[in-house]
Amino acid sequence: MAQTARISTAHAYGTRPSHDYHATSISLKHRSKSANPPQLRPLSGIHGAAVRPRYVPPFSIQSQQKNTVVINGPIHETAATTASARGRAPNPKYLKRQQKSISTFNLGMGFNACPPGTDSGRGTLFRMYFDRGDLPIKMEYLCGGDKIGWTVDIDKLDYSLYLPLFFDGLAEAKHPYKTYARQGVTDLLLAGGDKIHTVIPQLILPLKNALSTRNLEVMCTTLKIIQQLVMSSDQVGPALVPFYRQLLPMFNAFKVKNLNCGDEIDYAQKNNLNLGDLIDETLQVLELHGGEDAFINIKYMVPTYESCYLN
Repeated sequence: MAQTARISTAHAYGTRPSHDYHATSISLKHRSKSANPPQLRPLSGIHGAAVRPRYVPPFSIQSQQKNTVVINGPIHETAATTASARGRAPNPKYLKRQQKSISTFNLGMGFNACPPGTDSGRGTLFRMYFDRGDLPIKMEYLCGGDKIGWTVDIDKLDYSLYLPLFFDGLAEAKHPYKTYARQGVTDLLLAGGDKIHTVIPQLILPLKNALSTRNLEVMCTTLKIIQQLVMSSDQVGPALVPFYRQLLPMFNAFKVKNLNCGDEIDYAQKNNLNLGDLIDETLQVLELHGGEDAFINIKYMVPTYESCYLN
């Protein structure tokens, strides 16, 4: 009765009646979506059962669809994707661990980017060939140490196939892969001669991958192999000059990584694992055997390097 009286009074004064719920609904329609986020309501399935919401990444087209929930952080392609496909929330511990690994990868872990517990060369082509038994090598256990033996005459090997393959194994940090790869590279370089020059472009990527592992042992071994590679033939040094832009950035990054032991004695000098000194020696070898254009290209990539001819 009160509502009827209010309407009649409004008509009497010539004004249009207004209802509170109608005005509220109109104002809600004209407000932005960000101010009025849609409320998640479970949809009913075929048999009347509630449909679970889907968890979608933020700032995606799926976030504007119905029956979706935006989660904090990316949805990865493994456990999180399968969990969201089943309608369950991803494991927060898994997402936190993935985000931590991504941030660690982006920021870098300093000098030892490959911790001791990880295997830096688990995806190398050398490991695949070794596990399949396609390499013509075998291990000989001698009293002076382990040594590899070749089942085929090393002079008859195809260097365009086996030399890049063994160089790819330089990134290995696990026995027996690293033992076979390093001794195999040494034997091939000693017996290669003029066959090495034609394979130089195929060796750049394996060398770059080995230096990019940031593992102290792997990097020092790779630097020694580069020195042996340059001195294996007179044609190798000038052939490496066009590829300095791929190899020398890691030299520049770790050139100052010298061991500062103060007044103590470094008993590991015989192992020659001082990375800064090895980089200086390798740069000098590259300059001495690289020809006229070697120094200017080294100086462009490593500005702090000083010529060994002038000093």
